[in-house]
Amino acid sequence: MTTTISAIETTVFRLPMYGALHWGQHSSLSEVRHVLVRVHLSDGSSGMAEAPPRPTIYGETVQSIVSIIDTELSPRLLGQPAADVRAIYARMEQIKNNHAAKGGVDMALHAALAQSKGTSLAAHLGATQERIKVSYILGINNRDEMLAEAENVFQQGVRVFKVKVGRNWADDLARIAELQQIYGLALALYADANECMTPAEAPAKLEQLAEMGLLYCEEPLPVEQIQARATLRAGQHLPLIADDSTLTTRDLTRELCFDTFDILNIKTARTGYTASQQMLEMATRAGGSKGVMIGSQASAGLGTARAGLFAALPGIAHPSELSFFLKLKEDIINRPIPIVDGYVALSDLLAVEVDQDLLRAQSRATVAA
Repeated sequence: MTTTISAIETTVFRLPMYGALHWGQHSSLSEVRHVLVRVHLSDGSSGMAEAPPRPTIYGETVQSIVSIIDTELSPRLLGQPAADVRAIYARMEQIKNNHAAKGGVDMALHAALAQSKGTSLAAHLGATQERIKVSYILGINNRDEMLAEAENVFQQGVRVFKVKVGRNWADDLARIAELQQIYGLALALYADANECMTPAEAPAKLEQLAEMGLLYCEEPLPVEQIQARATLRAGQHLPLIADDSTLTTRDLTRELCFDTFDILNIKTARTGYTASQQMLEMATRAGGSKGVMIGSQASAGLGTARAGLFAALPGIAHPSELSFFLKLKEDIINRPIPIVDGYVALSDLLAVEVDQDLLRAQSRATVAA
């Protein structure tokens, strides 16, 4: 008998953070308010994933994620053969945008399929790397708070920081220089400009970052300036990371055509496992000129574990953003994720499970708030 999708459930939860994350010209995040997605199969198997809304990036909220799953995605998926994941994803793609909602459903489906097969999610995905190098997103903040956050994260094992830049260039460079003075070669840095540069100033700014020894820069120019981004990449000032310009496989096709980036930042929170696998294949077919990393949408512990399992796939060599959970005061998982000398272990990610008591407590906190 064919195993089908029998139910899809959602639970909103809220987690407090140690300080806010600031990026770009105006964006900030002061708490995690996400959606836990559960997919149940007709054979009794089930799987869970985390869907993080980002209203200022994708336009999604917890309310929209819950609603679109209940009213649009579930009716299209219930009763469908669960193993045909690309057909399932294609049915979800009938609904435009809603990236986190579809990504959460897709990852939960894969987790359910792994349980159905009696195998680990890592084996189901084809993960081969036993350790994954991690990076940490260091937001824009005042000097003292930034340095305190950096020291706390460094002491917890992170050795690569993604530094947000774009509000004040002189302050950005001073902050980077101070980090380098404190940590020296023990810490590697790269920048995320969140589309804040202009075509006229970007080459010089990227060269400054290159001279300071930064690894690469994410999205220096506005996404819509495709030709300018292609020209900037051709200048080889500093390797460029594609993020907001590659939200979907369709976007990635365009970016590969114009050759706008060096490293692809795949975020499983917005493309699930199915489309993320397609994007990895597309980047791999582009040859050695394209690298891959796995990014974070400020994921809590479960989202981090799910992204980390994908980051262990062959062909992903750059540091992946698997440490945002260090900013959380609380979580809904059964155990902390250790970071040792800059790496997380695949075995530790596989051991992560949702603690139902913690989930209930954080769900109640959401209702109370």
